[in-house]
Amino acid sequence: MTTGMTEHRQLRDELARAVRGSVDFGVTARALNTMDASNYRRVPLGVVAPRDADDVAAALAVCRTHGVPVVARGGGTSIAGQATGTGVVLDFTRHMNRILRLDPEARTAVVQPGLVLDRLQEAAAPHGLRFGPDPSTHSRCTIGGMIGNNSCGSHSVAWGTTADSVRSLSVVTSGGERLELGQRWAGAPTGLRELVEGELARLRTGFPELPRRISGYALDALLPERGADVARFFCGSEGTLGVLTEAVVELVPVPRARALAVLAYGDESGAAEAAAGLLPYGPLTVEGMAADLVPSPAGLPRGGAWLFVETGGDTEDEARARAETIVRAADVVDHLVVTDPARQRALWRIREDASGTATRMPDGTEAWPGWEDCAVPPARLGAYLRDFRGLLAAHGLRGTPYGHFGDGCIHVRIDFDLLTEPGIARFRRFSEELAGLVVAHGGSLSGEHGDGQARAELLPRMYGEEMVALFERTKAVWDPGDLLNPGMLVRPAPLDTHLRFSVLPREPVGVAFGYPADDGDFSAAVRRCVGVAKCRTTSVSGPAVMCPSFRATGAEEHSTRGRARLLHEMLAGELVTDGWRSTEVRDALDLCLSCKGCRSDCPVGVDMATYKAEFLHHHYAGRRRPAAHYTMGRLPVWLRWVARTRMAALVNALASVRPLARLGKRLGGIAQQRELPRIAGRTFTHWWRSRGAAALPDAPLVVLWPDTFTEHLSPSVGRAAVRVLEAAGLRVALPPSLRLRGRPVGDARSRSAARLLTARRGRVCCGLTYISTGQLDRARSVLRRTLDLMEPVLETDAPVVVLEPSCAAALRSDAPELLHDDPRAAHLASRIRTFAETLEEYAPHWSPPRLDRPVTGQTHCHQHAVLGDAADRRLRTAAGLTGDLTGGCCGLAGNFGFENGHYDISAACAEEQLLPAVREAGETAVVLADGFSCRTQLEQLAGVRGRHLAEVLAEALES
Repeated sequence: MTTGMTEHRQLRDELARAVRGSVDFGVTARALNTMDASNYRRVPLGVVAPRDADDVAAALAVCRTHGVPVVARGGGTSIAGQATGTGVVLDFTRHMNRILRLDPEARTAVVQPGLVLDRLQEAAAPHGLRFGPDPSTHSRCTIGGMIGNNSCGSHSVAWGTTADSVRSLSVVTSGGERLELGQRWAGAPTGLRELVEGELARLRTGFPELPRRISGYALDALLPERGADVARFFCGSEGTLGVLTEAVVELVPVPRARALAVLAYGDESGAAEAAAGLLPYGPLTVEGMAADLVPSPAGLPRGGAWLFVETGGDTEDEARARAETIVRAADVVDHLVVTDPARQRALWRIREDASGTATRMPDGTEAWPGWEDCAVPPARLGAYLRDFRGLLAAHGLRGTPYGHFGDGCIHVRIDFDLLTEPGIARFRRFSEELAGLVVAHGGSLSGEHGDGQARAELLPRMYGEEMVALFERTKAVWDPGDLLNPGMLVRPAPLDTHLRFSVLPREPVGVAFGYPADDGDFSAAVRRCVGVAKCRTTSVSGPAVMCPSFRATGAEEHSTRGRARLLHEMLAGELVTDGWRSTEVRDALDLCLSCKGCRSDCPVGVDMATYKAEFLHHHYAGRRRPAAHYTMGRLPVWLRWVARTRMAALVNALASVRPLARLGKRLGGIAQQRELPRIAGRTFTHWWRSRGAAALPDAPLVVLWPDTFTEHLSPSVGRAAVRVLEAAGLRVALPPSLRLRGRPVGDARSRSAARLLTARRGRVCCGLTYISTGQLDRARSVLRRTLDLMEPVLETDAPVVVLEPSCAAALRSDAPELLHDDPRAAHLASRIRTFAETLEEYAPHWSPPRLDRPVTGQTHCHQHAVLGDAADRRLRTAAGLTGDLTGGCCGLAGNFGFENGHYDISAACAEEQLLPAVREAGETAVVLADGFSCRTQLEQLAGVRGRHLAEVLAEALES
């Protein structure tokens, strides 16, 4: 064993003895903390999750003895690299994440550093209070990280930066001192006051006056005329001076009513020049963004750029009047004033998601941070943006500015080439020139997110060498051994080193899926995750789904970001060394439900369900698979065998004998808590063949897809769909079951004896169960056979109606991506329609029966992510079915909830939204669940029968 490995183990063992929290030096923990949301990557030695300040002090003492650096980490959403390090990471989100006290009268709260901002907002809201700063990552960023970076957010024109909301801080220094930081030098370490008092003239003249000046140390907060506020000075120090263990923060009263004025301008320069003129009217926000950051401008007034200006008041009328005053004062192309809270939230989501959508150019090209949040005086913002655009053009770069126009702070992601030496060299040249441009406009290199490694190297251009030397002397007073976050803010690493992309393979990795949005490059697909961590939210509202496994476990490795980090390290091969055979990646993906929520809810479209299928395909290539892959993964085969042998009754009877069921589940890798679904005694297709042809020869033709679940487990759904589709005036056919050349669209009644000898018999299948278990070779074979059978259908204009949302999603997205070399797959995908889409598009004049009842249940996660549910909502409204369905995931998720080891997580996902919504619904509510998995979960966990919308409408037709 090498000396390094011995020291590594010794450090781990000493930390484990010293702290009561967790100590993890394993591959997974280290891999999850190699990156934040920046361009940088560093591999830590290990991760410590302290339980309290004593643990923090103990961990620092051990690391000080070994000379090992320490990095404090919250949500890991920093974009300048300051949450990465090569030593020990202190993860405050695991244990030190609570509100200790909240005093509504004093308007203060005592919080721990790992507390997520939204949890504080939720606790303060009943008292009419809130924490002022609100970055767009408010659902996952932590108070400690906000203090470390002096974060701001959209309301900073009204409530300032985090430093403006901090009253006192409890800090442990690298030397073990416990300090209580406050005003009038409270908590100042020995030597700090003498240092400042010897440099008063420099401090009074060396800092630009900006509302958003975050760069460097805020030494001017220690001036006597500013109260010598050590807590305020500490904000923005990026974990380089001490480790925060507790904070007393101030809360601000929330206006009783708000209005949101969305002001439209011809372009971003027009919006930027108007922003400063709105500040005298006292707005709560003045946020700006341009049209190329908005995938769809629906709901926004016409224009090329917008200002989001929020106003407050004691009443809705008062808030609206203030908003309309601002509209009259603004020279706008168009405008919109909204007072409805739900509509305001929808509009704000457009702005907040810009932090993710900005990571891709409109043509799909990657864009990166690095110059994300420079700030200039608001009055100079228009001129700065014009010069900034010119500098981009001079370097052949593209980026779309957005952000806090009222504070002169601009966010932008730029399409840097950080994969090649020439591209990295251009990144450096541009950075140096932009720093000069910002300084020329009287600005700050960082206006919100801190300097980190991204900008600290260029601080001399802003402050001069002597001021930067003073920063270094300040660091030495607090942390003489340079133990805390070295390489950040002072004596920084060069901005073009430690880039996260340098370790990735340069040649494309051989994969099964086509990854069309990433030019077939799996590395590029994995790079999509930039770390903004929207998947780490602990609650969801509305129809959102991502990421149910993280919400159930709270563990980073079970978030979309965590899994993407592990895949990144797998491709890098430095830390995760087993490639596709990695057990670390396999274990992290094991609790991925393949709900596809990230495909739609992740701002950059990470598709972890596809990545999981890809990984499982390679991981088990030539190897024995888990039993569940053979049972549930090949479910269509087993169910067809049962149907052909007419053994459904026998199988159901055997499954009802508990000892036999237990044995079967154990052998099949199925959770013992699960009941095996009953197989229908008569398949949907058998019913179809026996019913006789419908008398609708001239009606529009639709082809109804007999998916595995409808065919064998829920044929009542298929029968109901046929009843409704025919009532709507449509002629229903089923796909061919024989491949016969020259025949019209099949109807599962093929009887041509002359051709039976040369025909190939088969059944269409979407391949879903094979894809979800990573049996991609078999999935391809199944899909190609399906396309062969569907050729007569594809020669017509008939839509293909798929009742099971997961099967429809597989045909619309997975099939063309897996068979990217077969144009028939894309052709079939374009024909796929949901039940509601078919009625809306092909029977537009049909009116459904009126039920006039409330509904409850859950939108299928695959429908939310891939198909959309707008047509379903309109159909429900037309039928008098009132109310909204919940978001989230039912937790069964096909094979996931049936597999051994998944039952508890599956049940926890159901308890998040679905089951509470059903329990709280009245007796007259219709429980809707279009997915077989959702219906099964409801029945097994709540004893409730959910129904497909087709069943509900068919029953109404009968009555």
